[in-house]
Amino acid sequence: MTSGVASIIMSKTIAEINDKIKSGKAVVVTAEEVIDIARKKGTNKAAAEIDVVTTGTFSPMCSSGVFLNIGHSKPRIKLGGGKVYLNDVPVYTGLAAVDVFLGATALPEDDPKNKIYPGEFRYGGGHVIEELVAGKDIKLVAAAYGTDCYPRKKLETWINLKNINNAILFNIRNAYQNYEVAV
Repeated sequence: MTSGVASIIMSKTIAEINDKIKSGKAVVVTAEEVIDIARKKGTNKAAAEIDVVTTGTFSPMCSSGVFLNIGHSKPRIKLGGGKVYLNDVPVYTGLAAVDVFLGATALPEDDPKNKIYPGEFRYGGGHVIEELVAGKDIKLVAAAYGTDCYPRKKLETWINLKNINNAILFNIRNAYQNYEVAV
């Protein structure tokens, strides 16, 4: 041992691990799982049994969100520049007449956030996105300033993926250099 770090005997090559992956026989665990395995079996036995430890991610994260085209109501309303809430979660309206963006980390205005630390953050944009994907109805409440072409100033309705024009999940960042895979 050097500096309190146990030496690990490596007996597999990357080519051998790749062959096991291709044949579907590789032992793959997450970074969380490998900790318990190493504690129970020791680092050398864990290294001998495990082929890949995943520490990366490519999925919706804090920088994710969804662009929604709600479609026109009758009479028409210009959501751009107004205020819109989906299940009481505010969405960004600085787009076109019926386009909005809901960020995964958006929180209702009455959420205590971290006023009582640590905050509970019970419901927000990510939950609304999950409910949309699950096909649930989402309450839309909008307030706008009204124009000649878009005279409506208030809208309260229910939306879901079936009754809006489109929804595009937008993932600004999903793969990180420091979220790598250990073999």
